[in-house]
Amino acid sequence: MTVNKAKLIERMAEATGISKSTATVAFNNIFDNITKELAAGNSVSISSFGKYEVRKRAARRGVSPRKPTQSIQIPEVRVARFRTGKSLKLAVKK
Repeated sequence: MTVNKAKLIERMAEATGISKSTATVAFNNIFDNITKELAAGNSVSISSFGKYEVRKRAARRGVSPRKPTQSIQIPEVRVARFRTGKSLKLAVKK
């Protein structure tokens, strides 16, 4: 079963006793702040859950999907990475 954003917001509203609209604002604010920090090149650590960080993926040679005989240069890019925390790892293993 996949849980989507709406379901997470609904569960958050029920658990805290706040309205869905307030929970939506809080939920969006959390992820907006995580996004802003990552865009600035900072890492975000959430105790017992995990750590979001920005990594650089090095430039490399690749193969053109349109012309498999032609090689292309793939530029260096920054990517977001998530490392799970110990508590989350243990919870998933059970």
